[in-house]
Amino acid sequence: MKLGRVEFCHFLQIIALFLCLSGMSQAELSRSRSKPYFQSGRPRTKRSWVWNQFFVLEEYMGSDPLYVGKLHSDVDKGDGSIKYILSGEGASSIFIIDENTGDIHATKRLDREEQAYYTLRAQALDRQTSKPVEPESEFVIKIQDINDNEPKFLDGPYTAGVPEMSPVGTSVVQVTATDADDPTYGNSARVVYSILQGQPYFSVEPKTGVIKTALPNMDREAKDQYLLVIQAKDMVGQNGGLSGTTSVTVTLTDVNDNPPRFPRRSYQYNVPESLPVASVVARIKAADADVGPNAEMEYKIVDGDGLGVFKISVDKDTQEGIITIQKELDYEGKASYTLRIEAANKHVDPRFLSLGPFSDMTTVKIIVEDVDEPPVFTSRLYSMVVSEAAKVGTIIGTVAAHDPDASNSPVRYSIDRNTDLERYFNIDANSGVITTAKSLDRETNAVHNITVLAMESQNPSQIGRGYVGITILDINDNAPEFAMEYETTVCENAQPGQVIQKISAVDKDDPPSGHQFYFSLTGDAANNHNFSLQDNKEGLPILSFPPLSDSFHIYSSLFKLDFTLGQQLKNVLGLMF
Repeated sequence: MKLGRVEFCHFLQIIALFLCLSGMSQAELSRSRSKPYFQSGRPRTKRSWVWNQFFVLEEYMGSDPLYVGKLHSDVDKGDGSIKYILSGEGASSIFIIDENTGDIHATKRLDREEQAYYTLRAQALDRQTSKPVEPESEFVIKIQDINDNEPKFLDGPYTAGVPEMSPVGTSVVQVTATDADDPTYGNSARVVYSILQGQPYFSVEPKTGVIKTALPNMDREAKDQYLLVIQAKDMVGQNGGLSGTTSVTVTLTDVNDNPPRFPRRSYQYNVPESLPVASVVARIKAADADVGPNAEMEYKIVDGDGLGVFKISVDKDTQEGIITIQKELDYEGKASYTLRIEAANKHVDPRFLSLGPFSDMTTVKIIVEDVDEPPVFTSRLYSMVVSEAAKVGTIIGTVAAHDPDASNSPVRYSIDRNTDLERYFNIDANSGVITTAKSLDRETNAVHNITVLAMESQNPSQIGRGYVGITILDINDNAPEFAMEYETTVCENAQPGQVIQKISAVDKDDPPSGHQFYFSLTGDAANNHNFSLQDNKEGLPILSFPPLSDSFHIYSSLFKLDFTLGQQLKNVLGLMF
């Protein structure tokens, strides 16, 4: 017959009560074997008042006070002359004593987990004189434990992790249950662990509470979390023991046991030829069931005819391979490319190489789509020359452009008049021949930079631009001029041969070998021997006094000399080139 918890507690109480009564009887019998007690000034006698401890069962649920034990003195003849009194912890409030018989009772339910023992003092008095007939004796009432506390997991519920694919017996976590019952008495606090939920994947050590893996090759990608229920049972797990449970959530952490694999063996993408350099062409991704660092990828182009045209990099957030353009695409030059791309894990675990290889290959075909492009000039910059003496309609040069598309649409030319506001030039719309439209003057504008537009006949919105630099060649169409208006003064006592003025000239023209000016005196001044004109070979004539002469000689287009006679001469020089 199985006993319930209440029946079992009553059964233990009866046994403990029996032990207490047995102990009391032994205590009474032991007084004849006690050590002698000496009192000063009196004959030596045997001590007959020795008490050590009583036992009382905790959690007594009866309606009557619980009998604890009996105090008795050899002096007591049973005639009522001896009075017993009790003092100390719980005296009167918990423990009472029959002053006539010495019987001790507990009036309240006791809990060992609240207080395990009580220290009291007993005394036997002469009822008539209230004087002690025995010396005061201290004794202990110890609360006898019963199994009234179940094991508890104070740190639960638990969470733990263990790498997937761990071998059998790998430790996961240790759980610990505590039992408030007396560990020194019986098996009330001796706990045994067992697993109620979580088999066959995990097991628990009965004595230590260490949870371990029980199955090999547990795969996180198949199931990544397990809920375990662990039981702790006292009384060494026997029937009738009390138990407590806790939950343990075990998460399988990832290892790199899954190679990357492309979902498809080949991909195809269409891109317009006008797509700018560095633009994204496509995103591809190799699937990897792992997570975190174990799923990090590296992509590279290992073969194909687009190695220098495209490149691939990895998006660190999505682990996708991003294909971008490195060079401009030209449908007319090449209409398609084929790339062989490899994806590989960055972090390979040597333990799982047998599951590999940890890389995969796929083929990417890129189709370049034709785009209606504007006409393209044969040169980005044309350089032309024309003489400033050229007549209107003179041909300067020719530009050429063509439609790069397969349709090869005819091209018509025009000049961007924002670059030729004075309309010096014209262009033939069909041939691209540039001619003069006005007379040119190099001294006004030596170089003309114009923009030529080339438009498709079938689609005038497609416009190409060419740039033409026209240099105007010089002719000698400008007379030289004196650099400045000269006004020279000379002292009347100047010595013959003395330089009195250097004269220079300028010319708006620009001959290739530079200017060479020739200076001479005008006809009226040529007969004046007071001054002479000399070329110093630097293009600067020198005006000086002639030797053996006390007269003055000057030259200038507007020249003034003050000399002895106060004569003033002007326009005495002529200038030639």
